[in-house]
Amino acid sequence: MFLDTSGLLSLYDVRESDHAVAMDLFHSAERRVTTNYVLAELMALMIARRVGRAQSIRYVTGIEQDPLVEIVWVSQQTHGAAMDLLRRRLDKDYSLCDAVSFVVMRDEGIAEALTTDHHFEQEGFVCLLG
Repeated sequence: MFLDTSGLLSLYDVRESDHAVAMDLFHSAERRVTTNYVLAELMALMIARRVGRAQSIRYVTGIEQDPLVEIVWVSQQTHGAAMDLLRRRLDKDYSLCDAVSFVVMRDEGIAEALTTDHHFEQEGFVCLLG
């Protein structure tokens, strides 16, 4: 399972409507993969939602140190492939983080994402939340 920004926020925040489902899915998954781009986006989102800088840093550091989570550190090649995807999808509202996630999911053979982001469905993946 790929861990997207919205899914990681749902895991963190008990006020999120998908919190309980996200927790169950996270704990039952055989594999949990994310990227450093998702973690960067998550930090920005948490700060924008006024979670607090110290709490946000603790949460992201905890994800980085969690032995159950594989973090793909985005290479120049993966970044380039994501930029190519964006050029081919000018009709979509994908962010660079989205495009990197799609490239990584394809490279890793992952079909499901812990996310509420409908862009994953537009690329043929399964959204597990929302």
